[in-house]
Amino acid sequence: MKAKDKDLRAMDMDGLKKELQELLKAQFNLRIQKSHQQLQNTSLIRKTRREIARVRTIMTQKAASK
Repeated sequence: MKAKDKDLRAMDMDGLKKELQELLKAQFNLRIQKSHQQLQNTSLIRKTRREIARVRTIMTQKAASK
């Protein structure tokens, strides 16, 4: 799930948007699992949230550089 920073920076905006959508879906599913007490590793929510922030940061940097 975790993408390297270098790999994310190599992606174009469409790839980053697709990655962001996948991460948001994963975050939603993790939250649902947590609410049903089915999630064993709750740190996955935190890791996913940070990965989303990483992708959004790179998207903002790419948009500002244009």
